[in-house]
Parts: sequence; structure tokens; C-alpha cells
Amino acid sequence: MASTALENTLRRDRLIVGAALAALTVVSWLYILWLVKTMDMDMDMDMDMDMDMAMPAGDGMTTSMQAAAPVGEGMVMGLHPWSFTYFAFMFVMWAVMMVGMMTPSAAPMILIYARVGRAAEEKGRPLAATGFFAGGYLLAWTAFSFIATLGQWALERALLLTPMMASASALFSGLVLIAAGLFQWTPQKDACLSHCQAPLAFVHAHGGFRREPAGALALGFRHGLYCIGCCWALMALLFVGGVMNVLWIAAIAIFVLAEKLLPPRWPVSRIAGGVLIALGIWVLAGGAL
Repeated sequence: MASTALENTLRRDRLIVGAALAALTVVSWLYILWLVKTMDMDMDMDMDMDMDMAMPAGDGMTTSMQAAAPVGEGMVMGLHPWSFTYFAFMFVMWAVMMVGMMTPSAAPMILIYARVGRAAEEKGRPLAATGFFAGGYLLAWTAFSFIATLGQWALERALLLTPMMASASALFSGLVLIAAGLFQWTPQKDACLSHCQAPLAFVHAHGGFRREPAGALALGFRHGLYCIGCCWALMALLFVGGVMNVLWIAAIAIFVLAEKLLPPRWPVSRIAGGVLIALGIWVLAGGAL
């Protein structure tokens, strides 16, 4: 009877944690979709304004692109200098996007932590709450979001991104695709991916489950760092297909999840790397992405 009650409790805990992770993912994706819709509307309004500016006034016609692309001061086709508020907005956008993309792939590890934590509590040796571990993981990706925001700012200043935050240069696109493809073949990729594919081995290799909140937070953060080490090159592909391209975001998120869940013997990373390299060469040769 006691064993059955414990099993039911474990299932309920896993259900609660799983539901929380699912809700977090759904809310993040709803925010992304809302943001994409809002940005599309703003872009349409900007284009309408550019068309008004392009109307002839006397003799000669100025094209809308010319009107929208003043040279200097970081302004090109709707791009503008970043204020602190705009930087903060973009940082939040990246952070929410990373939560939506990476929470599903972290769910197995978080659910394992919740299951072990409940069992430890029943034995009188409770672990820190699951939220500390999950929070540490997401904190690592929040730090990555800050770096990604800085990267976006630098790329915009270099005029390598369009107003929709996609690549404005075939050379840049091709090089990023090839670099991401080559990384899929590196020992660093394999090492980081192995920690993500074997969550229990990761925990045991780093001192086991933690009873103190700070330790659980640090363990989750370290797990997030390995995940970043595995996926950072794939995230760089967002600058090629578009940071706000929903299909592109979803494709990368699904592939990241597949890399972690499929058996390690499956050469998913190698195949994807070969495809990315070939695609990069195609783009550099003049092909359309």
C-alpha cells in the first residue's frame, strides 16, 4: 500500500512539473508569435510611410528604398541606433525565445530531478526544489541571450542584418552555415552533446543531486552551459534565416530536441553538419537560401 502511494505521488509530481514546463513553453511561443505579428504590422506601417516619402514632389521620383536608406548614423532600410530601452527589449525577446526553444529539450533532465527529489524526500533526505535546478538551466540561457543581443547589435551596425533580423549578405550567410556545419563534426560538439543525452551520467559526473538551493542552481546552470556548448552554432543560424522567422525558430528547436532524444549511435549531428556545409557552399556560389 505504501509503495503504491509513493508511486502515485511520483507520478503526480512528474505531472505537475511536466505541466509547468509545458505551460512555460506555450507562453513563450505565444509571446514569440505575438511579437512576430506586431513586428510585421510595424514593418507594413514603415513601408507605407516610405511610400509616402517616395511620392514625387515636383520633378523626379525618389524610390522608397532610397527614402528608407539614409547613409550614416547606423541607419539603413529602417535600421536605427539602439537605445538602452531597445537593447533591453531585444534582450527580453532573445531570453523568451530561448526559453521556448530549449525548455522542451531540458524537460527529461528536469523530470528526472523531480522524480529523484520526491524519492529523497520520502526517505527524509530532501533535495532542493526542482525549480532551483530548472532556474539554473534557464539562467544559463538567459546569459546566452545577452551575448546574442550584443551579437545582433554588432551585426546591425555592420549592416549585415535586415530590419527583420535576417542576413543581408550572401557571404555572411554562407560562412555562418559552413561554420555551423563544421562545428557539428567537432569533438567539442560530441562532448557537450553527450552530457545532454545522458542526464544521469551528467549529474553523477558533477557531484550528484544537491540538497542545498545554491548547489541545485549551480548544477542546473552547469547543465545549461553544456547545452549552450552543444547548440550555440545552431542558434547562430537564426541570424541567417531570421531571428523572427517562426518556421526557422521551430525547425532549429525541433532539431535540438531530436539531437538529445535520439539514440547517440544515430549520426544526426553529422548528417545535419554535412547538409549545412553543402547549403553554405551553395549560397556562396550564388544560390538562393
